[in-house]
Amino acid sequence: MRNLALVFCFSALVGAGIVACGDDSSSTNATDTPSSESSLTSSSSTDNSAGAKSSNSEKISSESKPSSSSTKPGSSEDVAKSSESAPESSSSVTSEASSSSVAPASSDSAPASSDDGKCTNCDSFTAADPELTENGGKGSVTTYGSITAKETSLGGACNYGQTNIQYYAAIHVNVSPGDEKGPWNGGAACGGCVHVKARTPDGWKEVTVRITDRCPDANCGVDLGGAPASDIMGIQVGRYSGEWEFVSCEGVEGVWGDSTSIWVKEGASEFWSIIQVRNPKDMVKSITILGIDTRDAHELEMVVGTENFWTVPTAVLQTDNRYRVVVKYRTGTDDEWKIKGSDLAVPEANLYLYEHRE
Repeated sequence: MRNLALVFCFSALVGAGIVACGDDSSSTNATDTPSSESSLTSSSSTDNSAGAKSSNSEKISSESKPSSSSTKPGSSEDVAKSSESAPESSSSVTSEASSSSVAPASSDSAPASSDDGKCTNCDSFTAADPELTENGGKGSVTTYGSITAKETSLGGACNYGQTNIQYYAAIHVNVSPGDEKGPWNGGAACGGCVHVKARTPDGWKEVTVRITDRCPDANCGVDLGGAPASDIMGIQVGRYSGEWEFVSCEGVEGVWGDSTSIWVKEGASEFWSIIQVRNPKDMVKSITILGIDTRDAHELEMVVGTENFWTVPTAVLQTDNRYRVVVKYRTGTDDEWKIKGSDLAVPEANLYLYEHRE
């Protein structure tokens, strides 16, 4: 009996050991799981080290990615997906940065027409108010002369009369209808030269013209005579898009009709006279009469209403005293005549500069 009791105790002890071993095994597996995940994370981190990624940056990347929220945190699958998503995120950022850097370069590229002046339907530019620039303007370039006959200018509103000038044009009076803010300025633009360029199917074409008239068209910018219109438009006349700049007339072929002179208007007498400068170097800015035999000086005023003429004082007209007539231009050197006062009272006198320099 005593022996049976010993056998029973021994069996109980063996069973308890087996149970203890099972508990230890279960406990060991429970602690192995995080170790396994840590090992996987570490492995993932090692793999990504070539791409300069840390396991921490992967976690941040996976948390910031919307797709990671759909996986269960803490699983090895999540860690693997997280490590895979980081390079994708980097690639995506690189791609977006690359595309955004290309876009501005493309959008900054100017249309070819703004570089070379080429256009289609060039003769059908939409009428619009001209724009003023620092030394000229831009807008419509039109024609009022015959492109086949290429007539010489008849002087237009500048009152030059018949001339030998083939390269001439009218300039706009207004910027907006009726405001009189254009360069015409009551005839002050008369005699000045303008370099005009216009868009054509072949690109920019250019010409220099002398202003002899004012535009009749409310949307006119520069209205070309026959010869310059032919040079730019060929046989396809119409309204072109262009721009222009005021320049000196000196040395420009085609804008000279004769020698520079002072012309006295018809109807002049010792009691009234107005004069103009024909074939000037540029638009006239001022005319001053200075006494040689006397000390009197007179700054002439431009006539209002009779464009491109200047009023001579009666005191000058009624004497044979000698005077210096000094003409200042917008650009270039002054011109100076030496004449008797009474010479300016002779109707339609044409006092050439080369004859009155002494």
